[in-house]
Amino acid sequence: METIGVALIVLLLVILSATIAALLRDGRGHTPPERSERDWSALDLPSISYTLRNY
Repeated sequence: METIGVALIVLLLVILSATIAALLRDGRGHTPPERSERDWSALDLPSISYTLRNY
C-alpha cells in the first residue's frame, strides 16, 4: 500500500513540474506580432448589399 502511495506522490510531482515547465515555456499563448501598417477598412463601401438596393 505504501508503494502505491509513493508512486502516486511521485506521479503528482512529475505532472506538477511538467505543467510548470510548459507554462514557463509558452505561458502567454499565441501572441501575433504587432503590425506597423494600417489595417484594411471598407472605406466608403455601402452597408447593405447591392441586391437589396434594386428592390
